[in-house]
Amino acid sequence: MDAIPLTRNFLVNNQLRWHGMTTGIIERPRFLCALGGALSTLNALPGAVPIIHASSGCGGNIYQAYNGGAGYLGSGYCGGLALPSSNVYEEEIVFGGENRLAEQIANTLKVVDGELYFVVTGCMTEMIGDDARAVASRFRDQGLPVLVADTGGFRGNSYQGYDIILQTLFRDFVARTSCQENKTLNLWGIVPGQDVFWKGNLQSLKTLLGNLGYQVNTFFGEGETLANLQNAARATLNIVVSDTYGIGAAKVFAEVHGVPYISVPLPIGPTATGQFLRTVGATLEIASKFVERLIRIEEDRYYSYYERLADIYNDIDLQRYAIVLGDANYAPALARFLADDLGWLPELAVVTDILDEHDRELVRQRFQDFQSGIQPRVVFDSNASRVAGYLNEYWLRNRGQRYYDALSPAFVLGSIYDRDLAETLGAAHLSVTFPVTNRIVLDRSYAGYSGGLRLTEDILSVLVAGR
Repeated sequence: MDAIPLTRNFLVNNQLRWHGMTTGIIERPRFLCALGGALSTLNALPGAVPIIHASSGCGGNIYQAYNGGAGYLGSGYCGGLALPSSNVYEEEIVFGGENRLAEQIANTLKVVDGELYFVVTGCMTEMIGDDARAVASRFRDQGLPVLVADTGGFRGNSYQGYDIILQTLFRDFVARTSCQENKTLNLWGIVPGQDVFWKGNLQSLKTLLGNLGYQVNTFFGEGETLANLQNAARATLNIVVSDTYGIGAAKVFAEVHGVPYISVPLPIGPTATGQFLRTVGATLEIASKFVERLIRIEEDRYYSYYERLADIYNDIDLQRYAIVLGDANYAPALARFLADDLGWLPELAVVTDILDEHDRELVRQRFQDFQSGIQPRVVFDSNASRVAGYLNEYWLRNRGQRYYDALSPAFVLGSIYDRDLAETLGAAHLSVTFPVTNRIVLDRSYAGYSGGLRLTEDILSVLVAGR
């Protein structure tokens, strides 16, 4: 998988312009366009049937990218190469594609059994001015469950597509109610597909919060239904597990349904997960002694397994320098886990998202105050081919010195794209962030206490694999 298709409309005079930001051309991007994020989100929503209104080939390209890049995600109930699509060609581009869209919606309603039908648009149909909302409203006026969102690629990347879908669902699908259930929470911010371990991560956090005595709706996780989403306004609090993804949707939810939200980082391992539980507990006004008791139980279990590592960790010196590459959720979460829980030395963290300065500052703060006192160098760059250059600036090469502090032994945590970097450094490598094409991912989770154990297993297994 050498490249993930990125809408060519992004490229203007050899620059990528997005939400007022300008950056150089991105080689081997680690995300898709907004339509791609919308489709991966809808593919994970139980009972939802996406209907693409876009040029022929968009759906197929997106499926091929996500299926491989997300640990072989699969097509789901109604996805992959079976996605309903208007597949507009020259005729529709010249004369408009609204009639073709209406035809496709009608046919999809006839032959595909779904609880919710969701029209998503591509670049070309938005550029020619098709009014997909007007077309969809004809069906909604008949009482048919058809929603629509504008998801042309120039609106952003996969993360914006995710947020657009959530905003539409919260405005047009979640039922308005004055009834509140004090023991119910909603949780999102983990983007299906873009977070390769999304389903396991959602389940891990749902289980943790369940231990606090709460019912949790994750919308995209195990056992979720559209009814859970439709009744989500009954929750007492929305928890967004991100500083950047789903924040716009949380604001819409608060505006439309009056449910407040908090933003917390993705917790990996005992240090971050304990803080996660304390933050949620304080917000919900849960007695601190109850929260601390849960943390103590979980930590006792966690460290009982870690005790088994002590001999091998020390006998063959498994401590490493580390380079971390990932999105705004994973880069700080992985760096903190390595520094505070595994006892490693994360020297460089590269955040591969396109973020505005406000979001960059939020993410930058997540690298502060590690309990270990370690402070990795943080770089924001979507073109991770430049990582070797950052290392050369930060860690000077050996110029024949007799004594030289080498960046060795080292370990690279990133995507499959970073395997070449690891080979150049003579470092070990593990693919944990999108795209991941060299692993099959089912229910594996890296979130929470159990996720920290799984990540430790995976990292150290790479180091001992050749023994």
